[in-house]
Amino acid sequence: MHTILDSSTQTQPIEQTPVVQTWQLRKVYLTGFWLNQKIESLKSCSLSVYQGETFGLLGPNGAGKTTLLKTLLGIVRPTSGRAVLLGHSIGDRHIKQRIGYLPENAYFYDFLTGWEFLEFIAGIFEIPPSVQKKRIPELLDLVGLARSTARKKHLRQYSKGMLQRIGMAQALINDPELVFLDEPMSGLDPMGRYQVREIILSLKAQGKTIFFNSHVLSDVEQICDRIAILARGELICVGSLDDILGRADVYQVIVKGGQEEQLKEWMIGLSLEDGLWHGQLKGDPQNFLNTLPSMDAQLISLNLARASLEEFFIRQLRERGITSSQ
Repeated sequence: MHTILDSSTQTQPIEQTPVVQTWQLRKVYLTGFWLNQKIESLKSCSLSVYQGETFGLLGPNGAGKTTLLKTLLGIVRPTSGRAVLLGHSIGDRHIKQRIGYLPENAYFYDFLTGWEFLEFIAGIFEIPPSVQKKRIPELLDLVGLARSTARKKHLRQYSKGMLQRIGMAQALINDPELVFLDEPMSGLDPMGRYQVREIILSLKAQGKTIFFNSHVLSDVEQICDRIAILARGELICVGSLDDILGRADVYQVIVKGGQEEQLKEWMIGLSLEDGLWHGQLKGDPQNFLNTLPSMDAQLISLNLARASLEEFFIRQLRERGITSSQ
């Protein structure tokens, strides 16, 4: 069953204009030699994304994240249901000028330099050369690519991180209102992920709406206003992090000394790090404190915290019998 939070309880942006809406969106693929087998990649998917927010779509591999994104973009035709982008039905050619898109595995003409590639994409959007001369340098600065490198270096010589940044630049060449990013942090090192996060935050500061797929939960937790979790084609949860994770209701404990078996009676997720026991308290805090002397243990810290997005995500999947990537 869906765990879609009631809209009256969700923490949404002040501006309540929906720019992405879907109603019972469904996609079924026919497979097999005779095309007589069906795979339901999306199941009755209904959601809204609001103007100016950063929306993260989470899910394990094979959950249907890319299918949903490609359906919204009109690349894949839905089996049933409907969707609207920027007030127009999906597939409407008039909204293409207002949308940016970075695919997960983008194909680049690697015989071009980065500058030439951006000029090529700008030409597709019929952006005048006078505008290109200003826009391309601005984008290169935004994504952290040196202008000299972009002019001289061919894309075949770019690293994974550099290709991701030039891909981000092409997704923004038309100054879109709505930006779709498919796994923008995938395959990047920590510095590359940090740079992509900073780019997304700068786009948010400009008032743009960002819709991106990811399985890097730590990044999502830092930059998203709202999230949705997709599993086996079904939306199982939608809302802000406060809506989904709730208020802090778990005590994180660090203890010095004591016996593991005794501490396990009071703490879950017990682990030993640098001679200190870490875990979550599962009983009354005062009773635990009263018991510490008898366990020959000393309290180092006791902090109220809420479950992490990763813990919530794993729990939601396990409750539905999903224990590995699909």
